[in-house]
Amino acid sequence: MDVKPVRNSLLALTLVLMGGAPIAADDNDVNQTIDQQLGDHTKYQAVIEALQTAVAARDAKGVAALVDYPIGVAVGGKEMNIKTAKAFEENYAEIITPTIAKVITEQKYADLFVNYKGIMFGDGQVWISGICNDDECKSFDVKIETIQDGP
Repeated sequence: MDVKPVRNSLLALTLVLMGGAPIAADDNDVNQTIDQQLGDHTKYQAVIEALQTAVAARDAKGVAALVDYPIGVAVGGKEMNIKTAKAFEENYAEIITPTIAKVITEQKYADLFVNYKGIMFGDGQVWISGICNDDECKSFDVKIETIQDGP
């Protein structure tokens, strides 16, 4: 049994019984953390929304455009190094499994995990990071760097 939902439920119940309510992060908190840890949150937010929309539509080309290549992924249980968007599209169904698709589409923006390395979906199934275009990283693109079945 996964204890995380039980622990979270007990915490929420305890807070309610103590006269408080659980404090949830909101989009503004996430935006502020992204700005502080990674840079311009609007770039990250645009990629997150594009990823969720493309995955929901099963748009392989749309998702492939958001990936930083080459990317190591598991295809049919075998580790592969996908070097191009075309190769990603050809293997889309094996890379974006139903489990990974569900994690992506159900991820709430306010619940994203953000640290100096990037933004994590779910329990680490997908990581999005800034890719520097110059030595000072004043210009960067936001791309998917990790896609995996689990953390």
